[in-house]
Amino acid sequence: MGTGTHPAGRPRAFDEEAVLDRATEVFWRYGYEGASLSTLTAAMGINRPSLYAAFGSKEQLFQRALARYQDAQLATVRTALDQPTAYAAIEALLRASADGLTADSHPAGCFSVQGGLSCSPENAQISEMLAAGRAATEAAVAARLSRAAEDGDLPDGVDARALARFVMALSEGHAVQAAAGASREELQASVDIALRAVVGAPR
Repeated sequence: MGTGTHPAGRPRAFDEEAVLDRATEVFWRYGYEGASLSTLTAAMGINRPSLYAAFGSKEQLFQRALARYQDAQLATVRTALDQPTAYAAIEALLRASADGLTADSHPAGCFSVQGGLSCSPENAQISEMLAAGRAATEAAVAARLSRAAEDGDLPDGVDARALARFVMALSEGHAVQAAAGASREELQASVDIALRAVVGAPR
């Protein structure tokens, strides 16, 4: 992405990636609508003209922040889904999610859930953008579980898409609980119980 230049050709006086990380934290903590331009620019350490010059608009800034977040999440999901069995993939995904939702390096919870689960009509595209990202993750989980079903790695009669939806619903529910203060240990205990739902799957 690079740091870019001013119209006059001088390098920008800030690290765009570092500034974007700080904007991501603001959107994560307050959601799209709750993140005011004043809060964003204060956290990013830049003024409004610099924000507009570098990112175009608040919505474009959010899109960049979301893309950065989703790239990192996709890497985690792919690692989990590469596990050799369906059971191991589900466990890896849920446990990594529980760890990530309660990590100290960012606000508790999930950026894609808190970023804009509910938006006013004029910002409906933000909610749609976030929902599309969650749907893409669910589709990847469903595809992995469908392969497992074809390979005989799930009990007969298990609906791979329904199981994927269950896994995502639990992960997204954990995001809400983490944002409300649930600890890593509490979420992992919930994962222990959830895994009983797939206890028939080969380990």
